[in-house]
Amino acid sequence: MEPEPRAAVVVIGYNDRAHVADAVRSALAQGPSVAEVIAVDDCSTDGSDGLLGELAAGEPRLRVVRRSVNSGGCGSPRNTGIDAVTAPYVMFLDSDDVLPPGAVDALRAAATGAHAEVASGLCVRRELPSGREQPWQAPLYTAPAVLARPSQRPRLVHDTLCVNKLYRTDFLREHGIRFPEGRFLYEDFVFTARVLAASPRIALVPDRVYVWQVRRSAERLSLSLDRERVENWTARVEASALAYDILLGGGQKALARAARAKFLDHEVRMYARELGLRDTHYQRAWWARTREYLARYDAADWNLNPAAPGRLLARVVLTSPEPRDLPRLRELAARPARLLPPYARAADGTPVWSPGLPQVSLAPLLTGPVSVLPLAVDAELRPRARASLLRLRLHELYGRVAGAGPREVDVEWHAREDARTGGRTTVALTPAGADVWSAQVPVDLAGLGSGTWDLRLTLRFADGARRQVTAHALAGGGRLRRRAVPSAVHGVLLAQPYATHSGALAVRVATGPRGVLSVARGRLRRLLH
Repeated sequence: MEPEPRAAVVVIGYNDRAHVADAVRSALAQGPSVAEVIAVDDCSTDGSDGLLGELAAGEPRLRVVRRSVNSGGCGSPRNTGIDAVTAPYVMFLDSDDVLPPGAVDALRAAATGAHAEVASGLCVRRELPSGREQPWQAPLYTAPAVLARPSQRPRLVHDTLCVNKLYRTDFLREHGIRFPEGRFLYEDFVFTARVLAASPRIALVPDRVYVWQVRRSAERLSLSLDRERVENWTARVEASALAYDILLGGGQKALARAARAKFLDHEVRMYARELGLRDTHYQRAWWARTREYLARYDAADWNLNPAAPGRLLARVVLTSPEPRDLPRLRELAARPARLLPPYARAADGTPVWSPGLPQVSLAPLLTGPVSVLPLAVDAELRPRARASLLRLRLHELYGRVAGAGPREVDVEWHAREDARTGGRTTVALTPAGADVWSAQVPVDLAGLGSGTWDLRLTLRFADGARRQVTAHALAGGGRLRRRAVPSAVHGVLLAQPYATHSGALAVRVATGPRGVLSVARGRLRRLLH
């Protein structure tokens, strides 16, 4: 009986001595499924290569390859690793991430059992130091599946990561599939497009196979998280455009169309949420670069799901030569999307973006279920000594809300740092003037406890429809204020309602004198800094 084919894990790193050993150990800990771990050091200067050498001295499965010149990116060291692989299968691991136990076993079993060139599993994003985890592209990995060709599931273009996948080594070599060389941001986009363009047989598994560790407080952010300069957006647009060309050139028209749709729904929305944080120079450069790329879209690209928030947002950008309506675009880019009033109409009664931009039609909002509409709810939280009060206002949207009959709203608070919830309160929505429904909800801030809490709402309608939304943060008294209030439980608590980057209402709570003092010290440190 022939032994089952085993895998190689290519670990890449540059000046990451603090984490690279953990990454390598997580690969070695996969057991006999891993024939070799190839650690590619991209010419580090912090002693990473020496540390890897010490590990290799006691582990025959570990080989260290040191590049003589730093590449400035992730593609070149991964290509170096591909060239060094001798095992039938290969997967990739970054130096600051880890493989969970059993990851290679799950992928290898799926690949060999399905005779697949590629096996892919669930990646989770782990925010550090909180440890909070968020699954990446979870809808793709709800159940095992085997795809004879990737066009059977166009959503595959949304999973642009290369690291949560196992590849047959000969498949990559036979098709010449490699990463872009040198400093090329979002090299995963291009590599993944090349893989999909080759039309491999793909096995999907619901198992956790990769832990992507996000350290936003690190001195040096990862290339993909460092979005403060417009060059990052330019690189993302170029990578997305190249991925589209690769898919189209490979005869994967459906996947190419899906990639363009993904650019609107993911890339454009993500960066639009942050536009208000950038200076005027960034905003103008971002706007111009985005318009330039959107001009390449054809009618079929725009007609695919025309009511999607990303398409409406992109229509505004494409139609206006200068940045405009950034606060409203930020809300539309939120997840779930919120379209704030006013709700304008053209002379013929057709819903439009605004009187100043009637070319952008909102007519697609008149069709489709209310459960997917970008409904707008305003929220104002007023911390008080007894029960704090949350005030909600649901806005009409071209008659769609009244037609569905709003009845109730479920109110929930979710801790951002962990899995805590503040329970659920259901209250009635009542008419409060023309085209508005309102509700008032008492909030026990002391019961929530310390931490950052996000508000989540579920609107319930008479026709049985539901819509999960977040709420647009309103400032009581003109601005969102931090306030200390007496507490029978903690003595005192400090509450600060605030607007997130997408404009949603959240609240920070610090309980007890120590918690309040800690917040004050942190504020003082930031002021001094």
